[in-house]
Amino acid sequence: MNLDRTLRRFSIFLAAIGLIDSIYLTWIKLAHQEAFCAGFGECDAVNSSAYSEIAGIPIALLGAGSYVLVLAALVWEGRLGISVSTTNMLLFGITLIGVLYSAYLTYVEIAILRAICPFCVI
Repeated sequence: MNLDRTLRRFSIFLAAIGLIDSIYLTWIKLAHQEAFCAGFGECDAVNSSAYSEIAGIPIALLGAGSYVLVLAALVWEGRLGISVSTTNMLLFGITLIGVLYSAYLTYVEIAILRAICPFCVI
């Protein structure tokens, strides 16, 4: 049980980091600000590309929504009448879609845009 609690806390921590990162990227996109990359990448080239939106919605905003869902599922796992196995399947689905889409976007950064944004990679 101690390992389960530790893994859940670590997962919550990682999801919170992802949410903060996504909110920052969304703010940069919507406010037309320059990202603070400290010379480690080309954040503005990536965040202003055609690949940074779907139907006018910033990818970072979609990512933030996904992180909110992951955090809610982790915090309320086993509560609200939802079984742990249902929550685990929900988490698996959300994270699988996120990982696959992130892999695609990383490919776009490297092969098409030839620019890397460290915040996007996070």
